[in-house]
Amino acid sequence: MLRFIFRLAAMVALSISVIMAVIDTTRSVAASALVMTPLNASWLAVSPDTRAAFETYVRAKASPLVWDGAIAWVLGQPGFAVFAALAFLLYALGYRRRRHEFAPTN
Repeated sequence: MLRFIFRLAAMVALSISVIMAVIDTTRSVAASALVMTPLNASWLAVSPDTRAAFETYVRAKASPLVWDGAIAWVLGQPGFAVFAALAFLLYALGYRRRRHEFAPTN
């Protein structure tokens, strides 16, 4: 059951990654230059209230250094790349390894 949830979350993250990549590709073609929208800009365009609430929560519960160091760096990366990496990690967590069956020896 847990593997299914990880694989479903990976599929959702990959879908978001593809949508963000198509948007960036469309903007790149229109601008005749490479356009890669940072995750922070995309998040602020969709829901600025949740972005501000997330920053307040992280600064209060963890540390301002966590926000300024790791999370701000991730939010500065292209959104499609962040969600593609997240999809890969979630899929790896939900991956079922195949068991090798050995033939009995006589």
